[in-house]
Amino acid sequence: MKTFLQSITDRVTTKKGMWTTLAIWLVATVLLAVFAPSVKDYEVSRVASLPEDAQSVIAQSKVDKYFKDTDGTPAILVFQAKEGEVELSQLAELLAKIENENIEGVEQVIPLAALPPQAAAGFFSEDKTTALIPLTFDSSLETKELKVSLEPIKDIVKESSDLTLYVTGPAGIATDSLDLFSRADVVLILSTVGLILILLIVIYRSPLLALIPLLAAVFVYEVVMQTLGLMGKAGLDISNQTISIASILLFAAVIDYSLFVFSRYREELKQHDDKFTSMKAAMRETGMPVFFSGGTVLAAMLVLFFAGLGDYRNFAPTFATTMAIIMLASITLVPALFTLFGRKSFWPKIPRVGETKVKTNSIWSKVGRFVVKKPGLSVVVIGAFLLLSASNMFNLEYEFDTMKSFPDDMPSLVGYEILEAKFENGDLAPTTVLFEANDEVSTEQQEALVNTLLEQPLVNNVRLNGKTEDNKALNFNLTFEENPYSVETMDALEKMILHSDQIVSDSNLTGELYFAGETATKVDDRSVNNKDVILIVLLETILIFIMLIVLTKSFKMPIYMMGTILVSFLAALGLGMFLTNLIFDIDTISNRVPLYAFVFLIALGIDYNIILISRFQEERRTHSVKEAVEIAVANTGGVISSAGIILAATFAVLMTQPVQLLFVFGFIVAVGILLDTFLVRGILLPGLIVMFEKDKADKKVTSK
Repeated sequence: MKTFLQSITDRVTTKKGMWTTLAIWLVATVLLAVFAPSVKDYEVSRVASLPEDAQSVIAQSKVDKYFKDTDGTPAILVFQAKEGEVELSQLAELLAKIENENIEGVEQVIPLAALPPQAAAGFFSEDKTTALIPLTFDSSLETKELKVSLEPIKDIVKESSDLTLYVTGPAGIATDSLDLFSRADVVLILSTVGLILILLIVIYRSPLLALIPLLAAVFVYEVVMQTLGLMGKAGLDISNQTISIASILLFAAVIDYSLFVFSRYREELKQHDDKFTSMKAAMRETGMPVFFSGGTVLAAMLVLFFAGLGDYRNFAPTFATTMAIIMLASITLVPALFTLFGRKSFWPKIPRVGETKVKTNSIWSKVGRFVVKKPGLSVVVIGAFLLLSASNMFNLEYEFDTMKSFPDDMPSLVGYEILEAKFENGDLAPTTVLFEANDEVSTEQQEALVNTLLEQPLVNNVRLNGKTEDNKALNFNLTFEENPYSVETMDALEKMILHSDQIVSDSNLTGELYFAGETATKVDDRSVNNKDVILIVLLETILIFIMLIVLTKSFKMPIYMMGTILVSFLAALGLGMFLTNLIFDIDTISNRVPLYAFVFLIALGIDYNIILISRFQEERRTHSVKEAVEIAVANTGGVISSAGIILAATFAVLMTQPVQLLFVFGFIVAVGILLDTFLVRGILLPGLIVMFEKDKADKKVTSK
């Protein structure tokens, strides 16, 4: 592999190769920009997450089979009176107008005027100031089409009444999410580019060193997004959250690898007059570690194909494609751009032949000397801090109510909170219970089943919602006393699912019970997510460990590298949640965050270890262990710390996103990267190497 990569970089770093490389990237970018579809045309607010064999998915398909009217995308229309009460006659008139409008995609509108008074009263809050009306849309409608169909409904209410309308439920959340991310994407990109530009100028005090990596990132961004557009056209669903994270990954990785390349390039320019010779020498040593670093991230993303949840699997093709293009750019476009500008890239501090590579009084030179002299103290102090931070993992609490992740002023969230205040908690998302009987169910047996269900923990109400003509399939609405998304409610339903056979038996019936709805979905989601976390963590750890063995040609080095990075991840999660609670008053996280953070922190954090170890092994050819560690820390410290600060800041930009999941994820990854950059790579890993790696008696080493 190294020989193959060197053959590529050797050609790219010639004068002809440089111009050819730049021309190919320019032509490819222009062609994709002109002819490929935009990824925005294929973004969706959510992807099908649960596997088809999940119990709630099977239950919903059963419900759809027996009761056709339930198949669709539900919306909840929340009507609130500005003054006084919501009048039944007024609301019935509005619903009739909505039905008569024949809005595309609207499948079912409740005929409120035709309902008995007792049934109609169930749609109103106790104080009559609020009404809740379910509405069903055709399940084939895309989010953009749902948005179009909701507009005339909002117009009718606005023009024909003084009521305030909020649309919540899956349809309302999906359309609001689309609006949120369409605005947030612009903020994300502008914030990312602006922050990177400022940091590069402040750290390196060179305008070209700031602009060249960003120029490379712009080329890569356009190629990646248009390529993803082609994949979307081919049928891949791409969620807007995935695109947001992919954009951050793209800029972060391209800038990171650019820093590693130009740092070594600057060293070589102090030894060679010719800029092409300098870049050739730089890429011969840097090309393999940089390409391999990208390979570890790529491998980490591909492992997500094995996940059970669609959210994680949706990451795999998107991020893998992104990383594949970044890896290609890191050994072609990036060195070609720096070679084009040559020494001018570093203006005003232009490197000259004969200058000292690294100052002995630099911060990282001093750190390297300290670690070499006192490795035990270094390892104990840093190790103790990381373990203390990781101990906060035991205090993690998960939030399963997706609505709590959105901004407070989002209309669907406002509507949801009105329902939460005006109606029973369980009414927010009733659980659908389907009983599929072997024989016809009598009225007495039906009542017995209802009574048995009512006896289950936290169940508040059970009512018949429909039955088939042969009385062999019954559809019940079951509500809980607590919020349908609370852990207590989920635990109660999970026990009911596990003991469903006993419930049927206690009712003197024979058949199967199925549970569908939001709470049942969350129960399955939690179960599958827990399995995914174990599976993905194991697979990624084993895969990256094997890749490190191949790279380092050692068994012990990968143990140090993986061991420290795993402890660092646990510390990042524990410390990140402690700081999130302390600073932002967020005390719960989505159950997606730990695995999201693991994938990125392991994949990106190991990059810095690879750069350090590669330099250590290079210096080890002619120096003792201690000398090689000191030189490696001194020479890579500046570029890795700069890259770490920029990478952490880039992921922190996710905190501008309007979803708490991304906010917390961005913050935790930023904390983890800083831990990797300054503590793990700078002190802990070098300390372990000095403690456990020994010089061979027959190995000839030179003195400094």
